[in-house]
Amino acid sequence: MLTTLRIKNLALVPDLTLELPPGLTVITGETGAGKSVILGALQLLLGQRADRTLIRAGADGCSVEAVFEAGRLRAPWRQFLEENGLEPSDAGQLILRRSFTAAGANRQFVNGSPTSLATLASLGAWLVDLHGPHDHQSLLQPARQLEILDAFGGLEPKRETFMDWMRRRSRVTAEKTALVVDEATYARQLDLLRFQVQEISEAKLRIDEEAEIDSEHRRTANAARLLELSQVARNALSEGDEAVLTLLGIIGRALHDLVRIDSGAQALVESHETAVAMLRELQSELSRYTDGVELDPARLEILEQRINLIHSLKRKYGADLAAVITHGQEARVRLSALESRDSELERLNAELATIALGLKKAGQELTVARKKLLPRLSTAVGRELAALGFRQSAFEVIMTSAPDLSDSGPSSSGFDRVEFQFAPNPGEPARPLRSIASSGELARVMLALKTVLAKEDDVPVLVFDEVDANVGGETATTVGAKMRQIAQDHQVLCITHLAPVAAAGDSHLLVSKELVDGRTESQIILLDRRGRAAELARMLGGGGDAARRHAEALLEKRTERQSSISRV
Repeated sequence: MLTTLRIKNLALVPDLTLELPPGLTVITGETGAGKSVILGALQLLLGQRADRTLIRAGADGCSVEAVFEAGRLRAPWRQFLEENGLEPSDAGQLILRRSFTAAGANRQFVNGSPTSLATLASLGAWLVDLHGPHDHQSLLQPARQLEILDAFGGLEPKRETFMDWMRRRSRVTAEKTALVVDEATYARQLDLLRFQVQEISEAKLRIDEEAEIDSEHRRTANAARLLELSQVARNALSEGDEAVLTLLGIIGRALHDLVRIDSGAQALVESHETAVAMLRELQSELSRYTDGVELDPARLEILEQRINLIHSLKRKYGADLAAVITHGQEARVRLSALESRDSELERLNAELATIALGLKKAGQELTVARKKLLPRLSTAVGRELAALGFRQSAFEVIMTSAPDLSDSGPSSSGFDRVEFQFAPNPGEPARPLRSIASSGELARVMLALKTVLAKEDDVPVLVFDEVDANVGGETATTVGAKMRQIAQDHQVLCITHLAPVAAAGDSHLLVSKELVDGRTESQIILLDRRGRAAELARMLGGGGDAARRHAEALLEKRTERQSSISRV
């Protein structure tokens, strides 16, 4: 659900933070007060084009930010964040932010990570569905309508089975495509793979050898210097009158004479003997080290050739020796497949034939199951539309199916395509939903669909605008009841002009214009029971006693209905 919405310098809003509750939240206010600012902010977060004329006068830019609790969201949003390099969320929150300036800078973020507008829009499509005079309406898309039909009938397992077959077909087709090439290309691929396999194989690489070779090369290349340094150390230890061991002999004789006079100084003699022993051991190790250092130009050349070979292979095949060895193994597998191309093609063709049968069976099972659902969904939606004032309307779900496995046939969802069609008036032909001209009609069709599909629909936040256009009386009460019903499974925001619809809300936001420091601002406040009654009275036509009593009656009726639902 949407928990927090912050709007800054958008239209008449300088800085506003809304904490939104669950359930049905209605939004009302005088015409022109700025009710659509919430809708506009959400549209920006859903990837709609930024209209820079909406930046508040005097401001350099504007920004909108929304916090969603996504822990229960069924869409694979965590995987989506990882795949798109976005910050994860251990707390189950998604924070969407978008800003743009009058100068043209446009930036968007998810959990603080910068991202593209397309990525923001893809994520937003899982979170919010807008219904009204705007373009972001997922239910108008045939692919989404097919998903809804499948969800209505619980066909997701059958759909997933078909998608598994499709994924398998794509993999095998890709393998076959790699083999089916013209003879010239085939010959070039064979030559290249044979060269790579031979080059890597003849190198006889070991994963850990590079460090060893570098170390030996460093020693061999600096052999003369190593001999010089070790000889200096040996001379300092034992050669000449000033050598360390010579001086230690003088010190030893002095200490022995000292002990003859003072036997308590024996520990000094022992310490001296230990030091002499350690230095003689150092002298021996230096001798062995010096004897082991060789000036070997031939070995140096061999090492340099090996190092050059390793660097050459890494430039061609990978960042390190492990990657080079892996590339060689993979090239050997590809070479084997190409060398046995005919038998490999035979195997792949046989596998594709098996997949085709599996696809056909899975697709036909989906088609049969979907055909059974069509009248059920049409009847259920038609019933809801009648309650919403379309008593003589017609709602149909039309399905067409591809007859075969041609390229234009199956998609990842099967052989079928559905189209929701609606005829609001008797005698008129049904037309696709996207062709409906009246936003009020379209919004009520969406409301009927949402009522029928409330539990199956994954989108957690629904926003309705102008859903009450051209309705009144008992139909308006029904509209409110339907939205309250949907709000049991979704968070619903509804911008409305009708008191019966507004009275159905669990929460009520009032939008008004105020003059602050000589400038007009849109303000939004959460109404209490008394404030709701006053606003409903205004919507009913004024502040008279009759309007107030009617407003109180609407709120009382809503309370009674809520109590009845709670008891059930």
